[in-house]
Amino acid sequence: MGAVAGGCVLAWLVALSCSDIRRRRLPNRLTLPGAALILLVAALTGHGRPALLGAAALFAVYLVVHLAAPSALGAGDVKLAIGIGALTGAFGSAVWTLAALAAPLLTAGWAVAAVCARRGRTVPHGPSMCLAAAASIALAL
Repeated sequence: MGAVAGGCVLAWLVALSCSDIRRRRLPNRLTLPGAALILLVAALTGHGRPALLGAAALFAVYLVVHLAAPSALGAGDVKLAIGIGALTGAFGSAVWTLAALAAPLLTAGWAVAAVCARRGRTVPHGPSMCLAAAASIALAL
């Protein structure tokens, strides 16, 4: 990944995380264009198939969880899963798997810390998705 592309991805992940922390929302104007751009760039660089598979797989997992427990996982997280799945999928199945497993673990750890600090019972999941993806990619590079 080039420096410019990496910077753009990092800016996207930070913007998403800040929005979710501040407003508890992942806006469509950030999630969907980001996912489309990641899929396009992956296709143009020869990583279209793994990116598409990663997007579809993570979207499917998040959609099932959202439908089973809508209050536990919002629709914004489901839409973000398309972009995160595509991004990590483009780097290979090991990166995708690490990010997919790390995100819920990060959210769980954050929630435990919030409960212990008496700062609420729920935490946004988007920042964990973004951090897990960035860390997984950084480890791969």
